[in-house]
Amino acid sequence: MDSAQPILGAARGKRWNWHKLANPGQFLRVSARFLLPLSIAGVLITAVGLVWGLWFSPADWQQGQTVRIMYIHVPSAWLAMSGYAGLAVCSVISLVWRHPLADIAAAEISPVGASFTALCLASGSLWGRPTWGTWWVWDARLTSVLVLFFLYLGHIALINAFDDRERGARAGAILALVGVINLPIIKFSVTWWNTLHQPASISLFSAPKMYVGMLAPLFVSALGYTLLFAAIVVSRTRSGIMERRVRGLLQARAERAA
Repeated sequence: MDSAQPILGAARGKRWNWHKLANPGQFLRVSARFLLPLSIAGVLITAVGLVWGLWFSPADWQQGQTVRIMYIHVPSAWLAMSGYAGLAVCSVISLVWRHPLADIAAAEISPVGASFTALCLASGSLWGRPTWGTWWVWDARLTSVLVLFFLYLGHIALINAFDDRERGARAGAILALVGVINLPIIKFSVTWWNTLHQPASISLFSAPKMYVGMLAPLFVSALGYTLLFAAIVVSRTRSGIMERRVRGLLQARAERAA
């Protein structure tokens, strides 16, 4: 029994440290160190990827120069889905452990994710016009991405629909978790149904179907977009924490004055 005590104590210490990382004050201190490097890296890598892809990568033998929209469309689609996955993770942490930082992060991920989803839809429409001959079709892939956009908007509206911010956060978390079912639909829609949208050219289980001269700038653009997404979310989360602190101080001052 005595020998088990240090092990249990170490386990409790690790669990406490994990929870400590979700402390808003700790987040402000840690994020202040890497926000600027993260932002600079995101801007530079995105610029390199876009310049490489839009001006120096080869044209497609079928689609010609219109394939260059891919360097905007594909990374924004990737971030639209991964951003919602991040929103779902924050929602689980909020509902299970009730960490205030998870609520703030979820509230700040939604507008950024909605923006990237809108960029995905707009760039896809621009790509579809010369490729398919139409701006929009109600096929499974496009419709499910549109549903993803509405899920983001619904989350934003729901968390702001309550005077009690905690109730709004709980309701938004439940909506976010229900909406997770849409992610595999987006991913596998081109496999499950006949759609105009082409199947994935990159897979974890097979060689890429894309020429390396196009694949490399696409990966660079996706990395830059991901770093930018993270930098924007971290910056917005920092602002959200400070906004809540100021609101709390003003409320306390008003209560003392009353």
